[in-house]
Amino acid sequence: MLRGRANRRTNPAHTGEAVARAARERSEQERESPRHDATGLHLSAPPLRELPERVEVVNIGLERFETAVRDQGAPAVGVDWRIPAGGDTEAVAALARLLGPASDRVDAANAEVLDRLDRGVPMLVGVETAAAAIAGFEAPMILHCGPSIGWAEMCDPLQRSVRAAVVAEGWAADRNAADRLLTAGDIRLEAANEHHTVVPMATAIGPGAPVYVVSVEAGGTTAYSSLNQGSGAVAWFGVDSYEAIERLRFLRTAVAPALARALESAGPIDVFSLAAQGVAMGDDVHMRVQATTNLLLRDLLPHLVRAGTDRIGEVADFLSTNHLMFLNIAMAGARALTGWAGAVPDSSIVTTMARNGTTYGIRLSGDSGTWHLAASPPVQDALYYPGQGPDTSAGDIGDSAVLELVGLGGAAAANSPAVAGFLGGRMADAAAVTAAMRRICAGTSTRIRLPVLDNVGTPLGIDVRKVVESSITPAVNTGIVHISDGSGQVGAGVARAPIECFRQALMDLDRRLS
Repeated sequence: MLRGRANRRTNPAHTGEAVARAARERSEQERESPRHDATGLHLSAPPLRELPERVEVVNIGLERFETAVRDQGAPAVGVDWRIPAGGDTEAVAALARLLGPASDRVDAANAEVLDRLDRGVPMLVGVETAAAAIAGFEAPMILHCGPSIGWAEMCDPLQRSVRAAVVAEGWAADRNAADRLLTAGDIRLEAANEHHTVVPMATAIGPGAPVYVVSVEAGGTTAYSSLNQGSGAVAWFGVDSYEAIERLRFLRTAVAPALARALESAGPIDVFSLAAQGVAMGDDVHMRVQATTNLLLRDLLPHLVRAGTDRIGEVADFLSTNHLMFLNIAMAGARALTGWAGAVPDSSIVTTMARNGTTYGIRLSGDSGTWHLAASPPVQDALYYPGQGPDTSAGDIGDSAVLELVGLGGAAAANSPAVAGFLGGRMADAAAVTAAMRRICAGTSTRIRLPVLDNVGTPLGIDVRKVVESSITPAVNTGIVHISDGSGQVGAGVARAPIECFRQALMDLDRRLS
Protein backbone atom coordinates (compact mmCIF):
# COMPACT_ATOMS: atom_id res chain seq x y z
CA MET A 1 0.00 0.00 0.00
CA LEU A 2 2.67 2.43 1.01
CA ARG A 3 4.75 1.43 -1.96
CA GLY A 4 1.79 1.96 -4.28
CA ARG A 5 1.14 5.44 -2.92
CA ALA A 6 4.78 6.29 -3.32
CA ASN A 7 4.69 5.21 -6.93
CA ARG A 8 1.69 7.40 -7.66
CA ARG A 9 3.42 10.45 -6.10
CA THR A 10 6.46 9.78 -8.19
CA ASN A 11 4.28 9.64 -11.34
CA PRO A 12 2.76 13.16 -11.49
CA ALA A 13 1.63 12.67 -15.07
CA HIS A 14 -0.64 9.82 -14.00
CA THR A 15 -1.98 11.87 -11.12
CA GLY A 16 -2.62 14.84 -13.39
CA GLU A 17 -4.47 12.74 -15.94
CA ALA A 18 -6.68 11.26 -13.24
CA VAL A 19 -7.51 14.65 -11.79
CA ALA A 20 -8.30 16.08 -15.21
CA ARG A 21 -10.47 13.04 -16.08
CA ALA A 22 -12.39 13.40 -12.81
CA ALA A 23 -12.93 17.10 -13.42
CA ARG A 24 -14.31 16.42 -16.90
CA GLU A 25 -16.65 13.78 -15.56
CA ARG A 26 -17.93 16.14 -12.84
CA SER A 27 -18.44 18.88 -15.42
CA GLU A 28 -20.42 16.57 -17.69
CA GLN A 29 -22.55 15.40 -14.75
CA GLU A 30 -23.27 18.99 -13.72
CA ARG A 31 -24.31 19.89 -17.25
CA GLU A 32 -26.60 16.86 -17.49
CA SER A 33 -28.00 16.91 -13.93
CA PRO A 34 -30.23 19.69 -12.68
CA ARG A 35 -28.93 21.71 -9.74
CA HIS A 36 -31.07 22.91 -6.84
CA ASP A 37 -30.58 25.40 -4.07
CA ALA A 38 -31.48 24.83 -0.41
CA THR A 39 -35.18 25.47 -1.13
CA GLY A 40 -35.26 22.92 -3.92
CA LEU A 41 -35.47 25.47 -6.70
CA HIS A 42 -33.75 24.54 -9.93
CA LEU A 43 -30.46 26.33 -10.66
CA SER A 44 -28.85 26.41 -14.09
CA ALA A 45 -25.19 25.42 -14.22
CA PRO A 46 -22.78 28.36 -14.53
CA PRO A 47 -21.02 28.47 -17.91
CA LEU A 48 -17.32 27.80 -17.94
CA ARG A 49 -15.11 30.82 -18.69
CA GLU A 50 -11.48 30.82 -19.69
CA LEU A 51 -9.30 33.71 -18.52
CA PRO A 52 -7.91 35.78 -21.42
CA GLU A 53 -4.24 35.46 -22.16
CA ARG A 54 -3.99 39.17 -23.18
CA VAL A 55 -5.78 42.18 -21.69
CA GLU A 56 -6.66 45.37 -23.58
CA VAL A 57 -8.44 48.07 -21.61
CA VAL A 58 -10.61 51.05 -22.47
CA ASN A 59 -10.80 53.17 -19.34
CA ILE A 60 -13.57 55.71 -18.81
CA GLY A 61 -13.11 57.87 -15.78
CA LEU A 62 -10.20 58.06 -13.36
CA GLU A 63 -6.86 58.11 -15.12
CA ARG A 64 -5.14 56.10 -12.37
CA PHE A 65 -6.91 52.89 -13.50
CA GLU A 66 -5.58 53.32 -17.01
CA THR A 67 -2.10 54.09 -15.65
CA ALA A 68 -2.12 50.96 -13.48
CA VAL A 69 -2.89 48.80 -16.50
CA ARG A 70 -0.10 50.39 -18.53
CA ASP A 71 2.36 49.94 -15.65
CA GLN A 72 1.77 46.18 -15.93
CA GLY A 73 2.64 46.19 -19.63
CA ALA A 74 -0.88 45.98 -21.03
CA PRO A 75 -2.30 48.43 -23.59
CA ALA A 76 -4.90 50.90 -22.36
CA VAL A 77 -6.92 53.64 -24.03
CA GLY A 78 -8.17 56.48 -21.85
CA VAL A 79 -11.50 58.12 -22.57
CA ASP A 80 -11.74 61.63 -21.13
CA TRP A 81 -15.44 61.43 -20.40
CA ARG A 82 -16.98 64.21 -18.37
CA ILE A 83 -20.46 64.94 -17.11
CA PRO A 84 -22.00 67.21 -19.78
CA ALA A 85 -21.77 70.86 -18.77
CA GLY A 86 -20.47 69.77 -15.39
CA GLY A 87 -24.00 68.74 -14.43
CA ASP A 88 -25.41 72.28 -14.81
CA THR A 89 -29.07 71.48 -15.58
CA GLU A 90 -29.83 74.81 -17.27
CA ALA A 91 -26.81 74.50 -19.53
CA VAL A 92 -27.67 70.87 -20.32
CA ALA A 93 -31.20 71.94 -21.32
CA ALA A 94 -29.77 74.69 -23.55
CA LEU A 95 -27.38 72.19 -25.12
CA ALA A 96 -30.26 69.81 -25.78
CA ARG A 97 -32.02 72.53 -27.77
CA LEU A 98 -28.93 73.83 -29.56
CA LEU A 99 -27.75 70.32 -30.45
CA GLY A 100 -31.30 69.17 -31.13
CA PRO A 101 -34.14 71.24 -32.65
CA ALA A 102 -31.90 74.26 -33.39
CA SER A 103 -28.89 72.28 -34.60
CA ASP A 104 -29.59 72.55 -38.33
CA ARG A 105 -29.89 76.32 -38.07
CA VAL A 106 -26.73 76.66 -35.97
CA ASP A 107 -24.70 74.21 -38.05
CA ALA A 108 -25.59 76.02 -41.28
CA ALA A 109 -24.42 79.32 -39.75
CA ASN A 110 -21.27 77.67 -38.44
CA ALA A 111 -20.44 76.30 -41.88
CA GLU A 112 -20.51 79.83 -43.28
CA VAL A 113 -18.39 81.17 -40.41
CA LEU A 114 -15.80 78.42 -40.93
CA ASP A 115 -15.71 79.09 -44.66
CA ARG A 116 -15.00 82.77 -44.05
CA LEU A 117 -12.32 82.08 -41.45
CA ASP A 118 -10.64 79.58 -43.76
CA ARG A 119 -11.14 81.28 -47.13
CA GLY A 120 -10.51 84.93 -46.30
CA VAL A 121 -7.10 86.31 -47.28
CA PRO A 122 -5.90 89.08 -44.93
CA MET A 123 -3.51 91.41 -46.75
CA LEU A 124 -1.17 93.85 -44.99
CA VAL A 125 -1.65 97.04 -47.01
CA GLY A 126 0.17 99.72 -45.03
CA VAL A 127 1.02 101.67 -41.89
CA GLU A 128 -0.88 104.83 -40.93
CA THR A 129 -1.59 106.89 -37.84
CA ALA A 130 -4.52 105.53 -35.85
CA ALA A 131 -6.49 108.77 -36.26
CA ALA A 132 -6.16 108.62 -40.06
CA ALA A 133 -7.04 104.93 -40.32
CA ILE A 134 -9.64 104.25 -37.62
CA ALA A 135 -13.02 105.91 -38.02
CA GLY A 136 -14.14 107.94 -35.01
CA PHE A 137 -10.79 107.82 -33.22
CA GLU A 138 -10.30 111.38 -32.06
CA ALA A 139 -8.55 113.10 -29.19
CA PRO A 140 -8.79 112.80 -26.28
CA MET A 141 -9.35 109.04 -26.52
CA ILE A 142 -7.28 105.98 -25.67
CA LEU A 143 -7.99 102.48 -26.99
CA HIS A 144 -7.04 99.63 -24.69
CA CYS A 145 -6.89 95.84 -24.78
CA GLY A 146 -9.71 93.57 -23.69
CA PRO A 147 -13.37 94.28 -22.96
CA SER A 148 -14.46 97.82 -22.05
CA ILE A 149 -13.37 98.88 -18.58
CA GLY A 150 -13.15 102.07 -16.52
CA TRP A 151 -9.95 103.65 -15.24
CA ALA A 152 -10.52 102.68 -11.61
CA GLU A 153 -11.14 99.02 -12.47
CA MET A 154 -8.05 98.62 -14.67
CA CYS A 155 -5.20 96.48 -13.39
CA ASP A 156 -1.91 98.21 -12.59
CA PRO A 157 -0.05 97.17 -15.80
CA LEU A 158 -2.83 98.48 -18.03
CA GLN A 159 -3.05 101.76 -16.11
CA ARG A 160 0.69 102.23 -16.61
CA SER A 161 0.38 101.60 -20.34
CA VAL A 162 -2.50 104.08 -20.63
CA ARG A 163 -0.47 106.73 -18.78
CA ALA A 164 2.47 106.17 -21.14
CA ALA A 165 0.16 106.56 -24.16
CA VAL A 166 -1.26 109.82 -22.79
CA VAL A 167 2.24 111.26 -22.36
CA ALA A 168 3.28 110.06 -25.83
CA GLU A 169 0.28 111.91 -27.28
CA GLY A 170 1.52 115.13 -25.64
CA TRP A 171 -1.62 115.55 -23.53
CA ALA A 172 0.39 115.45 -20.30
CA ALA A 173 3.97 116.38 -19.44
CA ASP A 174 4.60 113.27 -17.36
CA ARG A 175 2.86 110.21 -15.99
CA ASN A 176 1.68 112.01 -12.82
CA ALA A 177 -0.07 114.65 -14.90
CA ALA A 178 -1.51 111.86 -17.06
CA ASP A 179 -2.82 110.13 -13.96
CA ARG A 180 -4.66 113.29 -12.89
CA LEU A 181 -6.34 113.61 -16.29
CA LEU A 182 -7.41 109.98 -16.27
CA THR A 183 -8.68 110.05 -12.69
CA ALA A 184 -10.75 113.13 -13.51
CA GLY A 185 -12.30 111.37 -16.51
CA ASP A 186 -10.97 113.92 -18.99
CA ILE A 187 -9.83 111.21 -21.40
CA ARG A 188 -12.19 108.67 -22.95
CA LEU A 189 -11.23 105.03 -22.61
CA GLU A 190 -12.64 102.52 -25.07
CA ALA A 191 -11.95 98.90 -26.00
CA ALA A 192 -9.82 98.60 -29.11
CA ASN A 193 -12.04 95.74 -30.32
CA GLU A 194 -14.97 98.16 -30.58
CA HIS A 195 -12.98 99.96 -33.28
CA HIS A 196 -11.90 96.90 -35.34
CA THR A 197 -8.53 97.06 -33.59
CA VAL A 198 -6.54 94.55 -31.55
CA VAL A 199 -3.54 95.26 -29.32
CA PRO A 200 -1.35 92.70 -27.52
CA MET A 201 -0.69 92.35 -23.79
CA ALA A 202 -1.26 95.62 -21.86
CA THR A 203 -1.07 97.85 -24.93
CA ALA A 204 -2.95 101.17 -25.06
CA ILE A 205 -2.81 103.57 -28.02
CA GLY A 206 -3.81 107.14 -28.74
CA PRO A 207 -4.85 108.64 -32.10
CA GLY A 208 -1.28 109.62 -32.95
CA ALA A 209 0.06 106.06 -32.64
CA PRO A 210 0.97 104.19 -35.84
CA VAL A 211 -1.06 101.10 -36.76
CA TYR A 212 -0.89 98.30 -39.29
CA VAL A 213 -3.78 98.23 -41.76
CA VAL A 214 -4.92 94.74 -42.84
CA SER A 215 -7.87 94.07 -45.18
CA VAL A 216 -9.86 91.04 -46.36
CA GLU A 217 -11.14 91.93 -49.80
CA ALA A 218 -13.74 89.14 -50.01
CA GLY A 219 -15.44 90.33 -46.82
CA GLY A 220 -14.83 94.05 -47.22
CA THR A 221 -13.39 94.16 -43.71
CA THR A 222 -10.36 96.06 -42.43
CA ALA A 223 -8.68 95.71 -39.06
CA TYR A 224 -5.82 97.45 -37.27
CA SER A 225 -3.13 96.73 -34.73
CA SER A 226 -0.39 98.75 -33.08
CA LEU A 227 3.26 98.35 -34.03
CA ASN A 228 5.07 95.94 -31.75
CA GLN A 229 7.19 97.77 -29.17
CA GLY A 230 9.84 95.07 -28.79
CA SER A 231 11.31 93.74 -25.57
CA GLY A 232 12.60 95.32 -22.39
CA ALA A 233 11.13 98.33 -20.55
CA VAL A 234 8.11 98.86 -22.80
CA ALA A 235 4.55 100.01 -22.25
CA TRP A 236 2.87 96.89 -23.64
CA PHE A 237 4.46 95.00 -20.73
CA GLY A 238 2.97 97.45 -18.21
CA VAL A 239 5.91 99.87 -17.92
CA ASP A 240 5.41 103.66 -17.82
CA SER A 241 9.03 104.75 -17.38
CA TYR A 242 10.79 107.42 -19.42
CA GLU A 243 12.40 104.66 -21.51
CA ALA A 244 9.01 103.12 -22.28
CA ILE A 245 7.57 106.45 -23.41
CA GLU A 246 10.66 107.12 -25.56
CA ARG A 247 10.12 103.76 -27.28
CA LEU A 248 6.59 104.87 -28.21
CA ARG A 249 7.96 108.09 -29.67
CA PHE A 250 10.63 106.18 -31.60
CA LEU A 251 7.96 104.01 -33.19
CA ARG A 252 6.08 107.12 -34.33
CA THR A 253 8.98 109.17 -35.63
CA ALA A 254 11.35 106.54 -37.05
CA VAL A 255 9.93 103.01 -37.39
CA ALA A 256 6.48 103.86 -38.75
CA PRO A 257 7.70 106.10 -41.63
CA ALA A 258 10.22 103.46 -42.73
CA LEU A 259 7.68 100.63 -42.65
CA ALA A 260 5.02 102.73 -44.37
CA ARG A 261 7.36 103.54 -47.27
CA ALA A 262 8.64 99.96 -47.52
CA LEU A 263 5.11 98.53 -47.62
CA GLU A 264 4.07 101.09 -50.21
CA SER A 265 6.96 99.90 -52.37
CA ALA A 266 6.52 96.17 -51.70
CA GLY A 267 2.77 96.11 -52.22
CA PRO A 268 0.25 94.15 -50.13
CA ILE A 269 1.59 91.14 -48.21
CA ASP A 270 -0.42 87.94 -47.66
CA VAL A 271 -0.40 87.65 -43.85
CA PHE A 272 -1.57 84.05 -43.57
CA SER A 273 0.76 82.81 -46.27
CA LEU A 274 3.64 83.92 -44.06
CA ALA A 275 1.92 82.54 -40.96
CA ALA A 276 1.51 79.10 -42.56
CA GLN A 277 5.21 79.02 -43.44
CA GLY A 278 6.11 80.14 -39.94
CA VAL A 279 4.08 77.35 -38.32
CA ALA A 280 5.95 74.81 -40.47
CA MET A 281 9.18 76.32 -39.11
CA GLY A 282 8.21 75.95 -35.43
CA ASP A 283 6.16 79.08 -34.73
CA ASP A 284 2.74 78.99 -33.17
CA VAL A 285 2.42 82.61 -34.39
CA HIS A 286 1.52 83.79 -30.92
CA MET A 287 4.06 82.98 -28.22
CA ARG A 288 6.73 82.37 -30.84
CA VAL A 289 6.73 84.38 -34.08
CA GLN A 290 10.45 84.46 -34.74
CA ALA A 291 10.42 82.45 -37.98
CA THR A 292 7.47 84.40 -39.40
CA THR A 293 9.08 87.72 -38.46
CA ASN A 294 12.24 86.68 -40.29
CA LEU A 295 10.21 85.80 -43.39
CA LEU A 296 8.57 89.22 -43.32
CA LEU A 297 11.86 91.06 -42.89
CA ARG A 298 13.32 89.06 -45.77
CA ASP A 299 10.54 90.34 -48.03
CA LEU A 300 10.80 93.91 -46.75
CA LEU A 301 14.59 94.21 -46.62
CA PRO A 302 15.26 95.64 -50.12
CA HIS A 303 12.37 98.08 -49.71
CA LEU A 304 13.59 99.19 -46.28
CA VAL A 305 17.07 99.81 -47.65
CA ARG A 306 15.62 102.00 -50.39
CA ALA A 307 13.14 103.75 -48.10
CA GLY A 308 15.59 106.60 -47.52
CA THR A 309 13.95 107.67 -44.27
CA ASP A 310 15.72 109.30 -41.36
CA ARG A 311 17.33 107.07 -38.73
CA ILE A 312 17.11 104.00 -40.99
CA GLY A 313 20.13 102.49 -39.21
CA GLU A 314 18.37 102.71 -35.85
CA VAL A 315 15.24 101.25 -37.41
CA ALA A 316 17.23 98.32 -38.82
CA ASP A 317 18.80 97.67 -35.43
CA PHE A 318 15.37 97.68 -33.78
CA LEU A 319 13.71 95.43 -36.34
CA SER A 320 16.57 92.92 -36.35
CA THR A 321 16.24 92.40 -32.59
CA ASN A 322 12.44 92.46 -32.34
CA HIS A 323 11.51 88.82 -32.81
CA LEU A 324 7.86 89.60 -31.96
CA MET A 325 7.34 92.07 -34.80
CA PHE A 326 4.93 89.85 -36.76
CA LEU A 327 2.67 89.19 -33.75
CA ASN A 328 0.72 92.43 -34.20
CA ILE A 329 0.38 91.90 -37.95
CA ALA A 330 -1.00 88.39 -37.43
CA MET A 331 -3.45 89.77 -34.87
CA ALA A 332 -4.74 92.38 -37.30
CA GLY A 333 -5.13 89.66 -39.94
CA ALA A 334 -7.08 87.48 -37.51
CA ARG A 335 -9.30 90.43 -36.52
CA ALA A 336 -10.09 91.18 -40.16
CA LEU A 337 -11.16 87.54 -40.60
CA THR A 338 -13.26 87.39 -37.43
CA GLY A 339 -14.82 90.73 -38.36
CA TRP A 340 -16.13 89.17 -41.57
CA ALA A 341 -17.11 85.89 -39.91
CA GLY A 342 -18.73 87.74 -37.01
CA ALA A 343 -21.43 89.15 -39.29
CA VAL A 344 -23.06 85.72 -39.68
CA PRO A 345 -26.16 85.37 -37.45
CA ASP A 346 -27.21 82.28 -35.44
CA SER A 347 -23.70 80.85 -35.09
CA SER A 348 -22.24 79.19 -32.00
CA ILE A 349 -18.65 80.03 -32.99
CA VAL A 350 -16.60 82.51 -30.94
CA THR A 351 -15.38 85.47 -33.01
CA THR A 352 -14.05 87.73 -30.23
CA MET A 353 -11.89 86.69 -27.27
CA ALA A 354 -9.98 89.32 -25.28
CA ARG A 355 -8.67 90.10 -21.79
CA ASN A 356 -7.80 93.31 -19.98
CA GLY A 357 -6.19 91.78 -16.87
CA THR A 358 -9.40 92.28 -14.88
CA THR A 359 -12.07 90.69 -17.07
CA TYR A 360 -12.08 88.05 -19.80
CA GLY A 361 -14.65 88.55 -22.55
CA ILE A 362 -15.95 86.65 -25.56
CA ARG A 363 -18.52 87.35 -28.25
CA LEU A 364 -20.24 85.00 -30.69
CA SER A 365 -20.77 85.55 -34.37
CA GLY A 366 -23.91 87.59 -34.98
CA ASP A 367 -24.65 88.38 -31.33
CA SER A 368 -24.72 92.18 -31.84
CA GLY A 369 -21.54 92.87 -29.93
CA THR A 370 -22.62 91.52 -26.54
CA TRP A 371 -19.65 90.88 -24.23
CA HIS A 372 -19.90 87.77 -22.05
CA LEU A 373 -17.57 88.36 -19.12
CA ALA A 374 -15.72 86.49 -16.39
CA ALA A 375 -12.79 87.33 -14.15
CA SER A 376 -9.45 87.25 -15.95
CA PRO A 377 -7.59 84.14 -14.70
CA PRO A 378 -3.89 83.69 -13.98
CA VAL A 379 -1.69 82.00 -16.58
CA GLN A 380 -1.79 78.40 -15.36
CA ASP A 381 1.11 76.64 -17.15
CA ALA A 382 4.00 79.09 -16.92
CA LEU A 383 7.74 79.55 -16.82
CA TYR A 384 8.92 82.53 -14.77
CA TYR A 385 12.01 84.66 -14.71
CA PRO A 386 14.22 84.15 -11.61
CA GLY A 387 12.58 85.55 -8.49
CA GLN A 388 9.13 85.72 -10.13
CA GLY A 389 6.08 83.51 -9.79
CA PRO A 390 2.28 83.42 -9.50
CA ASP A 391 2.28 85.95 -6.65
CA THR A 392 4.02 88.59 -8.78
CA SER A 393 1.99 87.95 -11.95
CA ALA A 394 -0.95 89.93 -13.31
CA GLY A 395 -4.01 88.17 -14.70
CA ASP A 396 -4.24 87.06 -18.30
CA ILE A 397 -4.20 90.16 -20.53
CA GLY A 398 -4.36 91.27 -24.17
CA ASP A 399 -6.29 90.92 -27.43
CA SER A 400 -3.88 88.37 -28.87
CA ALA A 401 -6.29 85.53 -28.04
CA VAL A 402 -7.91 86.40 -31.39
CA LEU A 403 -5.17 84.20 -32.90
CA GLU A 404 -6.57 81.09 -31.21
CA LEU A 405 -9.86 81.76 -33.04
CA VAL A 406 -8.27 81.37 -36.49
CA GLY A 407 -6.13 78.26 -36.07
CA LEU A 408 -2.98 79.79 -34.59
CA GLY A 409 -1.54 80.01 -31.06
CA GLY A 410 -2.76 77.11 -28.93
CA ALA A 411 -4.32 75.49 -31.99
CA ALA A 412 -0.84 75.26 -33.56
CA ALA A 413 1.04 74.33 -30.37
CA ALA A 414 1.71 70.74 -31.49
CA ASN A 415 4.39 71.84 -33.99
CA SER A 416 6.17 74.34 -31.74
CA PRO A 417 9.11 73.22 -29.56
CA ALA A 418 9.01 76.69 -27.97
CA VAL A 419 5.48 76.10 -26.68
CA ALA A 420 6.46 72.60 -25.50
CA GLY A 421 9.14 74.24 -23.36
CA PHE A 422 6.46 75.94 -21.29
CA LEU A 423 4.59 72.67 -20.76
CA GLY A 424 7.39 70.49 -19.45
CA GLY A 425 9.54 70.19 -22.57
CA ARG A 426 7.84 67.25 -24.31
CA MET A 427 6.32 67.67 -27.77
CA ALA A 428 3.59 65.28 -26.60
CA ASP A 429 2.47 67.94 -24.11
CA ALA A 430 2.27 70.56 -26.86
CA ALA A 431 0.34 68.09 -29.03
CA ALA A 432 -2.10 67.58 -26.14
CA VAL A 433 -2.91 71.31 -26.20
CA THR A 434 -3.75 71.12 -29.90
CA ALA A 435 -5.76 67.92 -29.34
CA ALA A 436 -7.82 69.64 -26.63
CA MET A 437 -8.45 72.56 -28.98
CA ARG A 438 -9.61 70.12 -31.64
CA ARG A 439 -12.27 68.76 -29.27
CA ILE A 440 -13.89 72.19 -28.97
CA CYS A 441 -13.54 73.41 -32.56
CA ALA A 442 -16.07 73.04 -35.37
CA GLY A 443 -13.60 72.58 -38.21
CA THR A 444 -10.04 72.38 -39.47
CA SER A 445 -7.87 74.87 -41.32
CA THR A 446 -6.91 74.01 -44.87
CA ARG A 447 -3.92 76.38 -44.93
CA ILE A 448 -2.34 76.23 -41.45
CA ARG A 449 -0.91 72.72 -41.25
CA LEU A 450 1.18 70.83 -38.70
CA PRO A 451 4.07 68.81 -40.18
CA VAL A 452 4.62 66.94 -36.90
CA LEU A 453 1.06 65.56 -37.19
CA ASP A 454 1.31 64.46 -40.83
CA ASN A 455 0.34 67.93 -42.08
CA VAL A 456 -3.14 67.86 -40.57
CA GLY A 457 -4.80 71.28 -40.42
CA THR A 458 -5.01 73.17 -37.15
CA PRO A 459 -8.33 73.26 -35.25
CA LEU A 460 -10.52 76.14 -36.43
CA GLY A 461 -13.65 77.82 -35.07
CA ILE A 462 -14.20 77.46 -31.32
CA ASP A 463 -17.78 76.20 -30.83
CA VAL A 464 -19.32 77.40 -27.57
CA ARG A 465 -21.55 74.31 -27.47
CA LYS A 466 -18.54 72.01 -27.42
CA VAL A 467 -16.78 74.15 -24.83
CA VAL A 468 -19.68 74.07 -22.38
CA GLU A 469 -20.55 70.42 -22.99
CA SER A 470 -16.98 69.20 -22.42
CA SER A 471 -15.91 71.88 -19.88
CA ILE A 472 -12.72 72.26 -21.97
CA THR A 473 -11.87 75.91 -22.55
CA PRO A 474 -9.45 77.33 -25.13
CA ALA A 475 -5.74 77.32 -24.38
CA VAL A 476 -4.10 80.67 -25.11
CA ASN A 477 -0.32 81.02 -25.47
CA THR A 478 0.72 84.29 -23.83
CA GLY A 479 3.23 86.38 -21.92
CA ILE A 480 2.97 87.39 -18.25
CA VAL A 481 3.58 90.87 -16.80
CA HIS A 482 4.27 91.98 -13.23
CA ILE A 483 1.16 92.59 -11.19
CA SER A 484 2.12 95.94 -9.62
CA ASP A 485 5.68 97.29 -9.79
CA GLY A 486 5.96 98.24 -13.47
CA SER A 487 9.02 96.06 -14.06
CA GLY A 488 7.54 94.46 -17.20
CA GLN A 489 7.47 90.86 -18.33
CA VAL A 490 8.02 88.18 -15.69
CA GLY A 491 7.37 85.03 -17.72
CA ALA A 492 5.20 83.32 -20.32
CA GLY A 493 2.95 80.30 -20.55
CA VAL A 494 -0.38 78.80 -21.55
CA ALA A 495 -3.60 80.21 -20.06
CA ARG A 496 -6.99 78.48 -19.99
CA ALA A 497 -10.03 80.65 -20.51
CA PRO A 498 -12.67 80.72 -17.75
CA ILE A 499 -15.76 78.60 -18.44
CA GLU A 500 -18.26 81.15 -17.13
CA CYS A 501 -18.12 83.51 -20.12
CA PHE A 502 -18.76 80.58 -22.48
CA ARG A 503 -21.72 79.45 -20.40
CA GLN A 504 -23.16 82.98 -20.60
CA ALA A 505 -22.69 83.01 -24.37
CA LEU A 506 -24.39 79.63 -24.71
CA MET A 507 -27.40 80.71 -22.68
CA ASP A 508 -27.65 83.95 -24.67
CA LEU A 509 -27.57 82.04 -27.97
CA ASP A 510 -30.26 79.69 -26.68
CA ARG A 511 -32.47 82.64 -25.76
CA ARG A 512 -31.96 84.27 -29.15
CA LEU A 513 -32.86 81.11 -31.06
CA SER A 514 -35.72 79.89 -28.84
